[in-house]
Parts: sequence; C-alpha cells; structure tokens
Amino acid sequence: MGRIGLHLGLIIVSAIILLPLFWVIRTSLLPESLSYSPELLPEVTFDNYVALFTSTRYGQSYLNSLIVAFGSVVVALPFAAMAGYAFARFKTSGKAGRFAVLATQMLPPVAIVLPTFALFRMFGLTNSLTGLIIVYAALNLPFLIWILMGFFEGIPVDLEWAAMTDGATAWGAFWRIVLPVSLPGIAAAGVLGFILTWNEFLFALVLSGPQTATVPVALAALQTSNGVQIAKVAAGVVLAVLPLVIASRFIQRFIVQGLTFGSVK
Repeated sequence: MGRIGLHLGLIIVSAIILLPLFWVIRTSLLPESLSYSPELLPEVTFDNYVALFTSTRYGQSYLNSLIVAFGSVVVALPFAAMAGYAFARFKTSGKAGRFAVLATQMLPPVAIVLPTFALFRMFGLTNSLTGLIIVYAALNLPFLIWILMGFFEGIPVDLEWAAMTDGATAWGAFWRIVLPVSLPGIAAAGVLGFILTWNEFLFALVLSGPQTATVPVALAALQTSNGVQIAKVAAGVVLAVLPLVIASRFIQRFIVQGLTFGSVK
C-alpha cells in the first residue's frame, strides 16, 4: 500500500507539472477564436504554425536564436575551460579570484544593460548577431567557469602527472588528457549555456532590431492592438521548446554525469 501511494503521488505531481505543457500544445492546435474554449480539442488546425512563418518574422527570429545560442557557447566554452582549469589546478588568484568571478553573476541584468547598449552603439554592434553573441558569451562565462571548475577538481591529478612523466607539458596534459576526460562536463556546460542564451529576453530586446530579434522578442511582439494572439504564442512556445528538448534528450547522459560529478557534487 505504501508503494502504491508513493507511485500515485508521483503520478499526480507529474500530471500537475505536465498539464501546462499539454495545454500549450492543445492551444497551439486550435483556431484563435477557440483558444479559450474549455473543450479538449474542439477543432484541430495547424494554421497557427503556418501563420508564424508567413505573417510574422518568427522564422528569422528562430534562426537568429540558433545562431546566437550556438555562437555564444562556442565562443565562451574555450575560455571557460581554460579559466576553470586554472582555478582548479593552479589556484589562480585564490579564493578572491573565484569570488570575483562569481560576483559578476550577482549583478542584475537591468543594471548593466544600458551601459552595454551605450558601449555597443559606440562600436556599431547594436542590431547585429555578432553583438548578441559577444554579450551572451560574456554573460554566461562566469557560470560556465564555475561548472567546469568543479568538474576539473573531480578529475584525478595523477592522470596529468603520469602524462608529464612521459614528457608532456602542462598544456599538453590539459589538451590530451584533461579535455577528453572532461567531455561530459563540457557537454553539460554547453547545453546549460545554450539554454540560458536561448531564453534570455532583456539584452535581446535592447540590443537587437527587427532583423536580429530572437525567439523571446518575437513572441513578445505577438501582442497587437486587439490583444495577445494566444494561439500563435502557444505555437511559438512549442517550437521554441523543441531545440531544448532535442538537445537534452541526445546528451542527457552527459548532462547528468557532468552535473553530478562536477560543481553540484
């Protein structure tokens, strides 16, 4: 009876968690006029998905988000790996340096978005994907450093000593030994950085324009004089979640291993 009650409780909690997602999918398949209908599926249509790509800039924004998210991760990960390794192995800057890196994450984004906009406008980086990649790489860098630093601390230093005994330099040991062993942690950090960039709204709103807007900005733009186009918003949300679900599904093992073996542990 205890096991039955436990499973029943888990089923109820899972249903509560999945109900909003199910309702979003259901709303995306209904005409706008029936989006608030209490019926389960009074009329199924894919017009909302078609309208997103024909009557709005959602397709361009979707591509922009993919480029910016992948680009920021590719730019930030090498620096995060080297900095995290330096903190983990050589205790660079001591605890003060680690705290300084972590302290940058304590600043609210609204406090730095205007200075960032002024600086980027000076260098002509506003309304460009390059500017968004740079700013997101900088924003995610401290978080990625801490994720990878904890993972590097969990790798036995004896592996590097053995490589150095065979003639490898510190850089060679890092490149040939540490990086291959730390691939699960790097994969976990990369996916988390991708998710953070994909979902970010404030900097994309301030620094982008109509041609460089990302998915969150495009979804916010679906508010018209007649109100929010809730069916189209639901369709956009479903499409926005797909890359995150696919990425997490394919490298789920790396995410779990990287987080449990790394900084969270």
